[in-house]
Amino acid sequence: MIYECLTCLAEEMNIFFRSRLKINEDKVMVSAIVNQDGSIAIQGENKILITLINIVRDVNMKRETPTGAAITGNAGRPICIQLYLMVSCYFSASNYGEALRFLSFVIGFLQEKNVFDHTNTPRLDDSIDKLVFELESFEPERLSNIWSTLGAKYMPSVFYKVRMIIYDSNKVQEYRPVVSGITADNLLK
Repeated sequence: MIYECLTCLAEEMNIFFRSRLKINEDKVMVSAIVNQDGSIAIQGENKILITLINIVRDVNMKRETPTGAAITGNAGRPICIQLYLMVSCYFSASNYGEALRFLSFVIGFLQEKNVFDHTNTPRLDDSIDKLVFELESFEPERLSNIWSTLGAKYMPSVFYKVRMIIYDSNKVQEYRPVVSGITADNLLK
């Protein structure tokens, strides 16, 4: 579900950039900034990166598991999670102004369309009901810690919290019909 959420966001932003800026190439990609070995993870320059920063359980959102009268399942309770995303602009040093311009477009896009659902985003995976994007602000110290943890140098970036991702294992893992009683018809002959 996480991958589907992030790729849907990237696709929607690429459509937005192609129509707004009349460009042919995809600028937005889901990617880490730095590989585990410390090398740069991005091929090429002048890209917008969507990077997962953290996953947090949403304790304010509770969903009850529906129970069926005739079906008992060994399924876990649904959990709601929030994703913390960083959208950063990986542009060459001579293109710093373009990085700021694209960052402004990203903020504008998610300000205009901060809720993704199946009515306004047909590409949204069927397992996701709705995504709500909220702009996040961090103090300079926390921002510095995030960039240090990522092992990268600061780039123009913005952070978003994404709500309403529900991991629901309502797919029946094991089917056991409820025994309602024994009758003469059920006995072996």
